[in-house]
Amino acid sequence: MLIQALVKASRLETGIISVVPSENSVNKLIDECVFVMIPKSENKHITVNVRCEAADALFDMKWTTEAIGNILDNAVKYSCENTSIDVSVTEYELFVRIDIQNEGIAIPDDEQPKIFQRFYRSPEVHDIDGIGIGLYLAREIISSQGGYIKVSSNRKTMFSVFLPKK
Repeated sequence: MLIQALVKASRLETGIISVVPSENSVNKLIDECVFVMIPKSENKHITVNVRCEAADALFDMKWTTEAIGNILDNAVKYSCENTSIDVSVTEYELFVRIDIQNEGIAIPDDEQPKIFQRFYRSPEVHDIDGIGIGLYLAREIISSQGGYIKVSSNRKTMFSVFLPKK
């Protein structure tokens, strides 16, 4: 897993992998990402609630699935058992926003900019499996398509992914 993640990161950085956005269904993207997470979420008795309005945006389906999948994987990994993850889609004039909110370990304000750095892991999560590259890859993939990611964390943690529209 580490080797694959490092190879992907390296290929993205050097332009070997090209992210080619085209108009795609955000609902299809969410369906694919959530489907992959179901076994992991069921193991922790986590309910995944999805609320999506029909929306299209400009993104590369393969690589954006990887990015959203990394965020959802973290949501499951860092959520407490018997909680829920809420995924919602909101369409705006210029962007489509995907919100992924979970109940678990809060990310302190001073660490929020650091979590997108390659290999950064909070001291609070050192006992949980991970290598600190998933959010880095997610940010690289989303930003290479003209989008961006925001995070807020208090009692719950929410990642908001903004994908451009036509």
